Amino acid sequence: MPTYFRFLALLAFKIFAAEQVDVAILEVGLGGKYDATNVVENPVVCGISSLGYDHMEILGNTLGQIAGEKAGIFKRGMPAFTVPQPDEAMIVLEEKASELDVNLEVAAPLDASVLSGLHLGLEGEHQYINAGLAIALCSTWLQRTGHVESNYLKDMTHLPEQFVKGLATAALQGRAQIVPDQLIESESSGELVFYLDGAHSPESMDVCAKWFSLAIKGDYKQHKSYASNPGHNELGTSHDPVEVSHHEASKKSSTQFLLFNCMSVRDPELLLPRLMRACASHGVYFQKALFVPNISVYYKVGASASTPTDTQVDLSWQLTLQRIWENLVHGEKGNDVKNTDHTHEEVIDDAEKGARSCENSKVFPSLPVAINWLRATVRKNRSGRSQVLVTGSLHLVGDVLRLVKM
Repeated sequence: MPTYFRFLALLAFKIFAAEQVDVAILEVGLGGKYDATNVVENPVVCGISSLGYDHMEILGNTLGQIAGEKAGIFKRGMPAFTVPQPDEAMIVLEEKASELDVNLEVAAPLDASVLSGLHLGLEGEHQYINAGLAIALCSTWLQRTGHVESNYLKDMTHLPEQFVKGLATAALQGRAQIVPDQLIESESSGELVFYLDGAHSPESMDVCAKWFSLAIKGDYKQHKSYASNPGHNELGTSHDPVEVSHHEASKKSSTQFLLFNCMSVRDPELLLPRLMRACASHGVYFQKALFVPNISVYYKVGASASTPTDTQVDLSWQLTLQRIWENLVHGEKGNDVKNTDHTHEEVIDDAEKGARSCENSKVFPSLPVAINWLRATVRKNRSGRSQVLVTGSLHLVGDVLRLVKM
């Protein structure tokens, strides 16, 4: 058997061929140069989105090295686009393009005025950069395959209706997604709302923190708008409309929680400080940070596979995350206690059985226990609303979605 990702790539190509698809948009798994998707010899067009420090154990420790791996998807004579990049990355991309006679262009961010008063379906200022790249790639494909004659890139003051509709209705689960907990809504006047974003690099932590900080301040204006457009809203989320007037919402006290995990190949010393400081710059502070293992880590293929009980789960990584967080909080308060072991309090309350508590954080043995604790917290404060940022891992985001939407 090939590796898991290579198997999925092979399966995808087989399905594309069998179904005779008109166009396939392939996203690389890691890097590009040695990626399983890079077996395509003559792509119609290639694109490289914003580069940052991710998968460094494989791609390299500098933006230049990472850019070199990403540029591995360039093919001789085939057009390519990128977005504005740091100089270190752009120089490498231009060098690789020149070596292969690739016409590399920088796609300009989308001007919001061309959306005819609509909003991007995906929330966040960075999505205008992504939208510009998407337009460049799609326009080039349409031209090179003979579907259109005009070049939308030369006149970005007008976009076809289909482009505008696609940009306005695009949805992506787990990225800037807002999901109210329907269980709490059905039984309590309090509110529990999950803000989900699978950010897992230092750069995306900044973007995630800014989105969350702005979203919670405009929370109930957004909720009210759901009622006029059931099933979809400008954040790209899909759930039942919730109509709450801004006056009603202003009566409720808001509390912010962080629900976090990241894979051990990531560096939490880079991720958590970026997240905390970016939120703080917008006046947002978490009452508690909750650290949990991902459920999906323990799902295995095979009849004999079984999910371990809470007492069997290794929480050493989550305890490390907790220690980093506590050090950060104490450091921000001017009391630097780096490398100090914080005393853990074992909690035996039914809602948080097996939790390890510190002053500013908790480690839970499982995600369901953490969500139960959040629900119990809301029930105790029936008039308040709890806003939970879920980030650090797309695996964690998927697990939360599965539990909350059951």
